[in-house]
Amino acid sequence: MHTVVVGTSGVTASDVLAVARGGARVELSGEAVAALAAAREIVDALAAKPEPVYGVSTGFGALATRHISQELRTQLQRNIVRSHAAGMGPRVEREVVRALMFLRLKTVCSGHTGVRPEVAQTMADVLNAGITPVVHEYGSLGCSGDLAPLSHCALALMGEGDAEGPDGVVRPAGELLAEHGIEPVELREKEGLALLNGTDGMLGMLIMALADLEALYTAADITAALSLEALLGTDKVLAPELHDIRPHPGQGASAANMLAVLKGSQLTGHHQDDAPRVQDAYSVRCAPQVAGAGRDTLAHARLVAERELASAVDNPVVLPDGRVESNGNFHGAPVAYVLDFLAIAAADLGSIAERRTDRLLDKNRSHGLPPFLADDAGVDSGLMIAQYTQAALVSEMKRLAVPASADSIPSSAMQEDHVSMGWSAARKLRTAVGNLTRILAIELYAATRAVELREGLAPAPATRAVIDAVREAGVQGPGPDRFLAPDLAAADAFVRDGKLVAAAETVTGPLR
Repeated sequence: MHTVVVGTSGVTASDVLAVARGGARVELSGEAVAALAAAREIVDALAAKPEPVYGVSTGFGALATRHISQELRTQLQRNIVRSHAAGMGPRVEREVVRALMFLRLKTVCSGHTGVRPEVAQTMADVLNAGITPVVHEYGSLGCSGDLAPLSHCALALMGEGDAEGPDGVVRPAGELLAEHGIEPVELREKEGLALLNGTDGMLGMLIMALADLEALYTAADITAALSLEALLGTDKVLAPELHDIRPHPGQGASAANMLAVLKGSQLTGHHQDDAPRVQDAYSVRCAPQVAGAGRDTLAHARLVAERELASAVDNPVVLPDGRVESNGNFHGAPVAYVLDFLAIAAADLGSIAERRTDRLLDKNRSHGLPPFLADDAGVDSGLMIAQYTQAALVSEMKRLAVPASADSIPSSAMQEDHVSMGWSAARKLRTAVGNLTRILAIELYAATRAVELREGLAPAPATRAVIDAVREAGVQGPGPDRFLAPDLAAADAFVRDGKLVAAAETVTGPLR
């Protein structure tokens, strides 16, 4: 099994994906263990002094003015975890919780949190045992960390609360720890706070969304090319020299992908009555511009994620000179903004795909295709309601594009009076990614059927490869009306599992 070694300088996005989705093992580097021990010495020294230090010998948030005596500090750390584990609603996905735990471990191993090495090792042991704490949908405001989600994870480290075992069954966390020979931790000064105070949930979801969207943007270039071909559109607008004079990198990449997919097509540039095609509709002609802008948005979001992956997000933090200082680095604004930005771009990509699908189904705009791509229009409805489903998904995408990060709600007796709502931005982006996959699947379903209905002219070799692969995957071609939902589900899986891109690349080679 693949192993990810966590050091003091952060981790990579591929590390997060390997642990969250691939079940990779986690190990602490010797450098990280040494840094943990050194930072703990500083915290222990401060804890022994009579002067109050926030997070070490005081309460938290609006209660930070109270000095806590040594005999109550273990109780204080235990209490903050228990009281903050106040999430509600449905469970979040296993991969999200694993990313959340791994990223908190990443910050702990930076040597800036003051957590003991044995606590960090327990975090790694829980991940390696396949134990996943139950984390709920609601409870994070995206400031002072993803507090409730992280608290539910910390609660499991203490042997309390519920967790899912490697068999998928939810049981008391204490039982699962005991079965795997893991001793529950007894938290000491600073440690409870350090386990709760980070942007780890929203960052983990950002990293997974980036991976998913990168694949979907390539898929969208392929479905756009299929629609252009089915509509007898012109591929001249994809010429590199046209995109060189507006040098947005994403736009150039999308145009190049579409051109590669359409290479060798006999369908492009025709009209049903042989009249010359002057211009295609915007949804066809401007596909590289819209998808390209989304690609450039992905690039910006990836830069933010990389910076956050290299960060130690905690409050207070232990500095190399021995100071323990309060700060505001836990605020989720940088991550929240790009999560919302990605939701906007994804909504627009879904919207333009739906417009192309609608054009394929409209006999007045499809350049000779049958109404709704039906076998016997009137007797058959064809793909009429598939487009309704797509339109409903697009409408939902537009609602999901409303920024969460533009909102704020004060908490902690007005101490925490401006929050990022980054967790909420991440949760709605996950929904948007799933909906975009379905939207592209419906465009794929319609466009492949439309290409097959064009008789006498051969599609591009890459298009033919996609059609053959999607039919082998159980998505049926033209014909009389049938139960449509299974076909759409199969098309969704075909896109989601990367088979669409893989099929096109058997002809085109690697797409961008």
